[in-house]
Amino acid sequence: MTTELQIPDLTGRLAVVTGASDGIGRVIATRLAAAGAEVVLPVRTIAKGEASADLIRSRVPGARVTIRALDLSSLESVAALVDALAAEGRPIQLLVNNAGVMTPPDHQATRDGFELQFGTNHLGHFTLTLGLLPLLRAGRARVTHQTSVAARSGGINWSDPNWERTYDGMKAYAQSKIAVGLFARDLDARSRTEGWGVTSNLAHPGVSPTNLLAAQPAMGRERATGARRLIQLMSRVGITGTVDSAALPALLAAADAHAGGDEFYGPKRVIGGPPVRQDLWAPLRSMEDAQRLWDLSARLVGPRFAQS
Repeated sequence: MTTELQIPDLTGRLAVVTGASDGIGRVIATRLAAAGAEVVLPVRTIAKGEASADLIRSRVPGARVTIRALDLSSLESVAALVDALAAEGRPIQLLVNNAGVMTPPDHQATRDGFELQFGTNHLGHFTLTLGLLPLLRAGRARVTHQTSVAARSGGINWSDPNWERTYDGMKAYAQSKIAVGLFARDLDARSRTEGWGVTSNLAHPGVSPTNLLAAQPAMGRERATGARRLIQLMSRVGITGTVDSAALPALLAAADAHAGGDEFYGPKRVIGGPPVRQDLWAPLRSMEDAQRLWDLSARLVGPRFAQS
């Protein structure tokens, strides 16, 4: 699969990329650093983050990469990162909300009591983005949100968003990625209405052998899923994308001079291909749902964490 994409000169710009300790996030961070951006890697495991930063520096001599602690499943951790970056006071030009978790084997909750996928993939990034909004406004930033092919169907479980009454891991994952998309759209709409100067768009990586379905002992998955092993095989023979090619839609959305707000990018085919602008999937089209989700999210995280 193609990995060609011309990224403009990003010298002097500050980029924040979540989930860059491995996989697609590390590819995104590497390509942004190679284009001249200074890149902040907020990571849950500092040792993995340092190893990723060292790898980026080895591939991009002179790369400016720093590590920050961030556990998206903890609002306190998100607030600590926001406070640290706010204290530094540097405008942010690029924010790529890429990190995520997928289908734990049973219902699990974040430290704040949210269903793990909804809490990490959406509410963690919701809180981070709103917390960083003053720095994003100062940098007239572009915010790119990484969704998933799982968001092609399903919806928000409005009556039980934390799946406390019944639990379906895949439906809960789809909900979290639909929420990512709806938040991306409403952030852009509010920015245009309020004059924040921030553009927000959306990308998906298609099908590729990322680590979302790898062994994750911390959430109870002791070995890689059968689906991941199949996708790895398909990637090796060129049927699906690679990790490198899967990063291209988000890179296009985040860094291309012609990419705009409220736009959606993905591989030409779901299983791979060059990155192109795409039509929104049905669960992402309703702005009423997007506004309803914002209000729900703000209530869930509370006024301390939902400043905008």
